Amino acid sequence: MRRAGGTPGLLRLGLWLAGGLVLLLVLAQVLLPRLAVSRISSRVGRYGKVLSVSVSAWPAVELLWGHVGSVRVKAKDLALSPAQAASLLSEAKATGSMDVSAETVRMGKLTVTDASLRKRGDALSAQALVSEAAVKAALPAGFALSLLRSEGGEVEVQATGALFGVGIPVKAVALASNGKLVAHPLGFLIEGLQLTLFSSPQVYVEGVGASVQSTDPQSYRLTMSASVR
Repeated sequence: MRRAGGTPGLLRLGLWLAGGLVLLLVLAQVLLPRLAVSRISSRVGRYGKVLSVSVSAWPAVELLWGHVGSVRVKAKDLALSPAQAASLLSEAKATGSMDVSAETVRMGKLTVTDASLRKRGDALSAQALVSEAAVKAALPAGFALSLLRSEGGEVEVQATGALFGVGIPVKAVALASNGKLVAHPLGFLIEGLQLTLFSSPQVYVEGVGASVQSTDPQSYRLTMSASVR
C-alpha cells in the first residue's frame, strides 16, 4: 500500500533541489567572474600597475574549466621579458576574446608606449609606439637603425655599426620565419647571416610592420600578427 502524500513530498523535494541549483548558478555567475578578475589582476600585476580588469563568461561555471568569454585589461606600466609575455598569452589560450592595453611597456631594453594587444580565438595582433630615442637606448653604443620600408609582413631597415659582424652600413630585413621573428642582412655575401629576435613555443609569429608615426620627435608605430599555440 502506498503512503498518502508521497507524491507531494517528492514534488517538494524536487522543487527544493531545483531552487538550490538555481541559487548555486546565480552565486556562480556573481562570484566566479570576481574571482577571475582577482586572479588576472594578481597575475598581470606581477609585472606592473594594473588599472582595471573585466571578465565575462556565460555560464560563469565555464570559468572553473578555464574557459573565459572575454577579458579586458588596462595597465599603466608593465615590465616583462618576451618569455614572460609569451607565457601570459599561453595561459589565455582558452579565452575567446581578449583586449589588453598599457600606457608603457618595457620589454628587455626596449620601452614602447600606447601598447595594445587583441586576441580573437587563436589570432593575435599587437601594436605600440616607439620613439627613435627609445630605439637608440635599446641598441648597443655605436649602433643605429633607420626605417626604409614595411610591406608584406616585413620591415626593412638601414643598420649602421658592427651589426651581423659587418662594420659598414647594411640593409637588413625583419620578418617571420617558421613562427619566429628573425632579421638578416641584404647582400650577396652576407644574406645567409641571421639573428633570431623572438622565438617562443607558445606564440607563432606571422608578420611584422612599422610606419612613421611622427617626425618631431621621430617615432614609429610597430605592429605584429601572430597566433597562440
